[in-house]
Amino acid sequence: MSEPVTKGTVRGIGASPGRAAGRAYRMARPPELPARAPVADAAAEFEAAAEALRTVSEHLERHAAKAAGPEARAILEAQSMIAADPMLLESVRDGVDAGLGAAHAVAAGCAHHRAALVEAGGYFAERAGDLDDIRDRAVAAVLGLPMPGLPDPGHPYVLIADDLAPADTAGLDTSVVLALVTHRGGLTSHTAILARMLGLPAVVACQDAAAVEDGMWVSVDGVTGEVEIGVSEEDAERVLREAAAARERMAASTGPGGTADGHSIPLLLNIGSAKDVRPDAEGVGLFRTEFLFLDRADAPGFDEQVEAYSAVLRALPGRRVVIRTLDAGSDKPLPFLGLPVEENPALGLRGLRTARRRHDVLDTQLRAVAEADKACEAETWVMAPMVSTVAEAADFARHARGHGLSHVGVMVEVPAAALHAGHLLREVDFLSIGTNDLGQYTFAADRQHADLADLLDPWQPALIHLLALCGEAARASGKPVGVCGEAAADPLLALVLTGLGMTSLSMSAPSVPAVRESLRAHTMDECARLADLALKALDPSEARRAVTLGAG
Repeated sequence: MSEPVTKGTVRGIGASPGRAAGRAYRMARPPELPARAPVADAAAEFEAAAEALRTVSEHLERHAAKAAGPEARAILEAQSMIAADPMLLESVRDGVDAGLGAAHAVAAGCAHHRAALVEAGGYFAERAGDLDDIRDRAVAAVLGLPMPGLPDPGHPYVLIADDLAPADTAGLDTSVVLALVTHRGGLTSHTAILARMLGLPAVVACQDAAAVEDGMWVSVDGVTGEVEIGVSEEDAERVLREAAAARERMAASTGPGGTADGHSIPLLLNIGSAKDVRPDAEGVGLFRTEFLFLDRADAPGFDEQVEAYSAVLRALPGRRVVIRTLDAGSDKPLPFLGLPVEENPALGLRGLRTARRRHDVLDTQLRAVAEADKACEAETWVMAPMVSTVAEAADFARHARGHGLSHVGVMVEVPAAALHAGHLLREVDFLSIGTNDLGQYTFAADRQHADLADLLDPWQPALIHLLALCGEAARASGKPVGVCGEAAADPLLALVLTGLGMTSLSMSAPSVPAVRESLRAHTMDECARLADLALKALDPSEARRAVTLGAG
């Protein structure tokens, strides 16, 4: 147990930009299991457990229907499906048959499935935390207790938690919860994704936040990752006034992205479907087509894909839409692909590599993209994920162009691609850098590993050096290179990325105004100077601090 801290600064990873201050309150602890007792009626215990899981599934489904956006809705729907999974119910039945009461059987069944997901790794491991939330809610339902949830001190507050379940994050009232601070998580955790979507400042992987006690005044900076403990009420009010003024400026921010001296830096959106498109968007930098393929027994047909792609292209006439081909297999397993079970899925058949076994799936997708492009006025770009070699890039480009697609690119997600960026650009028309995966593979650190979140900080100088290689290759070739990882959403890091030679930045819609205003306040020469400061740093804190001071 951490010793209480009454004053000082603790640090995590800034996961959602913005500043806020207020009294801190912690998430309520989950219900404790009662002492084991003999089971008198096994059938009644099983029915009580089954009813609890049904209650939880329905509760999550209702939350999904009221979710603030499509990403939150998709996460909650997936969690509801897990609670309703017949295999989970069978594990609970096994526990009852072994002599466990309803609450203990639910806990044992969830633990069994959680362990299986963690062992599977990749996309499955990302869902393991959902089992903890389902367990806590179902145990509470069995015991007749309120489901675990958010504190209610009667006034706005900063929420401190070990981590947040999707149902809690998606249901946050942003007029009450001022900011989020979690002990665990990373830039790609549910908490981080949903905080950015809601526009809430957030700091994750802040282990020292465990020392913050209820009622303490704290100030949270979602860019630097700093949480100042023991601020005065006057200082907190000042931070809130400044944050409110910043939000007003952001709300009034419109127009294209670019630097103070007129260099255009398009600010594009990361989307999963046409529902995510904003009519004022400059375009789409990452259309994640895998959402069309997930949670189904067979691949979407040609006509279904044409309609899905056309819906996005029709919404953005004359603007760029970058469609990423299926990024699945291995860490996002799709049963219909028939891929082998792998011991190390993150290094296996994923992204473009799935075409080694199922080229027909890629071919159908490229045909569908080309067909959608014919009937729409958007500028259609297509790119492949997980490209490692020049040969892979050349092969993809040949097939895409063979279907009539004229803007063909690849993603830079592994160090090999960054190191040979110049060679790749001889074969394709553009590069798009996925900083989340590039960080994972550069530092050999699983994106979902809570203890390694510091290695996945996008301010890591080694990662910035790889980005610099891509920027140099783009300048030499005269071809565009963008960033579509979460790094692009950081208003301060956006200056560095621009200075490194990135020609576009892509992010979730709520992040666009802050990045736009940050770029408008600096010239291209200033961005280049800030990029040089980041490149000279030896660790993320030094890089962030140097750029913060340099940006004024």
